[in-house]
Amino acid sequence: MKRLINPYIAFLYLIPVFVIIGLFRFYPILFSMRASLFKWGIGGPGVFVGLKNYLHFFSDKYFWQAFSNTLWYAIFTVPLTLFISLLVAVLLNNSLRGIGIFRTIYFLPVVTSIVAISMVWKWIYHPEIGLANHILNCLHLPPQNWLAEWHGIFELMIGGELPLFLKGPSLALFSIIIMAIWKGLGYNIVIFLAGLQNIPENYYEAAEVDGASGFTVFKNITWPLISPTTFYVLIMTTIVSFQVFAPVWLMTGPPAGGPLGTTNVLVYYLFDNAFNYSRYGYGSAISLFLFVVILALTVFQKKVIEPRVHYG
Repeated sequence: MKRLINPYIAFLYLIPVFVIIGLFRFYPILFSMRASLFKWGIGGPGVFVGLKNYLHFFSDKYFWQAFSNTLWYAIFTVPLTLFISLLVAVLLNNSLRGIGIFRTIYFLPVVTSIVAISMVWKWIYHPEIGLANHILNCLHLPPQNWLAEWHGIFELMIGGELPLFLKGPSLALFSIIIMAIWKGLGYNIVIFLAGLQNIPENYYEAAEVDGASGFTVFKNITWPLISPTTFYVLIMTTIVSFQVFAPVWLMTGPPAGGPLGTTNVLVYYLFDNAFNYSRYGYGSAISLFLFVVILALTVFQKKVIEPRVHYG
């Protein structure tokens, strides 16, 4: 049968996609790489400094503070998000009356503006009229200065001083972590629900015949079969955690990073250098450092964790 359309014409339809990706993805990356090699200010490219912007990391204590805060944010956000969202998804996977309403309620924060949510949670954490301290008061616990407390949560727990990284995230940063977990919970619940509902029922019927139930069924059937979903949520949550910016800026800044810089994260520090101090070259270097960190973590997860994922 004679072809009526040349197959190469199909590539013409891809040209708009290539143009958009090139202009809004690859060009900014290449431009940022170039800018990171210059002392780039508000007036444009200045003196070529090579790797000087990158070497400045080693002597910039505020950069390492921001990096440490970002690590703490990811360390708490990623595992807690995985655990809570999976737990809620398992509960919502049951056939109960009105279960659709609960699914909708959990997803509402995902489609709500981060600005609105940050303002509401800022009110919740208000030291005098906030809901958080009202709950603590009802439990006969001392009130907290949530978004202005620079001491680490582990220090607050033991009531003493701890060295450096052992202090944990500040209470201010941990308050943002709680909000971020709540904000992203609905999206991950929907993803886990999709994975749970794709598990064939005959596996559970066979397990019931064999007398297995409860945690045994979850461990040997549910958990292995949703491992691809878990792996996807793990990668995406890790990437999003390292890119956190809006809640920090809205709830504890400016000035940068709230109390003593304890909520200053890498993206906020990048923004501060590039747009508040017009150090575009140094800001570009920070962005590429963040890109390398996220890429390295993603590759590590694929090499170490993906072989344990069950795709059967």
